[in-house]
Amino acid sequence: MSAAAPGEGLDTLTLLSRINSHRSGECMKYLLLVPVFLVLQISLLAQDSPPAAESKVAAGSNQVTDPQTTPSPKPASSADRMFFPKDWYWGWAQFDLAPPHNEVDPNLCAANAGQYGGKNAQCSAFARYMISGTMELRPFGQTVLRRAMFFFDPVFLFGKNVPQYLYTWSWSGIGMEYAWGVGVDLPKRFEVRFTGHPVIQRFGARDQPLGPAWLGSNGPWGQYNAIGVRKYFGTRREGTY
Repeated sequence: MSAAAPGEGLDTLTLLSRINSHRSGECMKYLLLVPVFLVLQISLLAQDSPPAAESKVAAGSNQVTDPQTTPSPKPASSADRMFFPKDWYWGWAQFDLAPPHNEVDPNLCAANAGQYGGKNAQCSAFARYMISGTMELRPFGQTVLRRAMFFFDPVFLFGKNVPQYLYTWSWSGIGMEYAWGVGVDLPKRFEVRFTGHPVIQRFGARDQPLGPAWLGSNGPWGQYNAIGVRKYFGTRREGTY
């Protein structure tokens, strides 16, 4: 056999490389068709199947329109109990914090208490904290007694401060100022009340004279009894429900 010329060998290798590259390009085209086909299948399935939210809404609407699945309302009670009906008590509670230089003054110590000892003054009954509230009790649900109401309005004071000399965050008890009484409902949203207000009830070490700045045990309002008439008007917006 005769040997091939050098030029012919190079032409043969070039032809083989072109054939191989053409075949690899065709294979890549076929491989690219696979993800395109998968995307088309997914889009078709998404169009055929309804969204999950729509199916839930449709199921909910079927349940609402079905009369057999609708629960019947609970019948209301015909009358309240004679004693302690379901709405026999009502009230509120409140917590107040007085920042420094704005203490609550229950009128037990003079404003210049700091002149009698500075920060060590014996009379330091100026409150940092105040817890107040109202409790109304209507224990009768029938007869004319259902118009009767009993109320209690306490205010608890805590703190140890001397104006311009001592400002602390102490919870030292000062006392309880309160009022109590009885009310009777009248027509046209009127109410007559008898109110009793004793002197402030002092706590612990404050239940005694507190040096030269001491103003006495009367507290902010002193002791009194009063008869009054209250008129209710408007509708209260309930913002806590």
